[in-house]
Amino acid sequence: MFRRWAPYFLLGLSSFLALATAGLGMPADRLRIIAFALVAAALVLELSWSWIGRKYPDPGALPVAYFVMRWALGFALVLLNGFFAFYAATGYYDADERIPGRRARRVALFACSVPVSAAQASGIPVDDGARWLVFGGLLIANNVLLTIVKHFAEQQEARSQARAATITELEQAHEENAALQAQLLVQAREAGIADERRRLAAEIHDTIAQGLTGIIAQLQVVSNASDPATVKEHVGRATDLARHSLGEARRSVQNLAPAGLSYDGLPEALRKTVDQWSERTGVPAEFTLTGTAQHLHGEFSATVLRITQEALANVSKHAAATRAGVTLSFMDDEVTVDIRDDGKGFDPLALSARTGTGGFGLDGMRARAERIAGSLTVESEPGFGTAVSARIPLVLHG
Repeated sequence: MFRRWAPYFLLGLSSFLALATAGLGMPADRLRIIAFALVAAALVLELSWSWIGRKYPDPGALPVAYFVMRWALGFALVLLNGFFAFYAATGYYDADERIPGRRARRVALFACSVPVSAAQASGIPVDDGARWLVFGGLLIANNVLLTIVKHFAEQQEARSQARAATITELEQAHEENAALQAQLLVQAREAGIADERRRLAAEIHDTIAQGLTGIIAQLQVVSNASDPATVKEHVGRATDLARHSLGEARRSVQNLAPAGLSYDGLPEALRKTVDQWSERTGVPAEFTLTGTAQHLHGEFSATVLRITQEALANVSKHAAATRAGVTLSFMDDEVTVDIRDDGKGFDPLALSARTGTGGFGLDGMRARAERIAGSLTVESEPGFGTAVSARIPLVLHG
């Protein structure tokens, strides 16, 4: 916009100042007519280029011709009145746009400084011989100043281009990150399904199947026994095993899908999980939320809930704790859940060496966290309780 209207503005300003100061500074009517003719020619040139120049936005032969003609008119007007140096200086603003080639642009800028220096020299009261020296000094000074300004302008342009390139790279990285995040969610969903199948199969084998095996064994004893007391004893055992297996089956179904997340957010689902666990085990437990709760993506919420359930199950089975606590923390770019107890603790290194795994289902919890680019750490010491901490990325619900 500025480059489009600058020639008109500078031509009008030059004409106004020349007229306002001394009637173009010329005593002869003939010279005034020449000046008016040159101004009219410059105006026609600018109007013509406003129409033609739209077809030639890049440097080329026609833009160079326009630049040269404008410079010639500006130089001629400066010879008549020094205020027309404003119009002659128009070339400073659009040489890069009109002139192809770096050397050619430098020549064009030098040419623009000639009428400007001449106008400056004409205003200094010295004799004609000294005026040429003043003109030469001003020409050199103007070009030195122009070189310095041009250097800083090029540096600024280079920084702007570098910033634009950086912004482009950041946008590309953001798009790639979004694509990777979507891929991560798909992989987490698929891995979660497979993991749930393996976990459920292991639970059925370790609990329900073993319970049914025990029931069958008790009933086989009953089928071969004739003593009523023996029959009653083994029927009672079979009944107890059946009740226990039914409880395990209900627990497995409940853990298969975190139904609480269908109705509550993650904080409320964890709070209910902790309260229900405490009521079921008789161990006092407290839930704490820190930070501003966010609506996590379903797979990430389910992972946090599963890890918490598994860690609390470990506390009830192995810790012999008198208190437990669960803390859910929302931070800028991640979510953490910490499960603590004051139980008997254990030596994680010794347990790993003995079992070949993390023990107590820790490998399963760690695998859950790692599938969604998270991590799980365990701190424990015999006699000083256990702390399980899971960290996962903060991925909001899409």
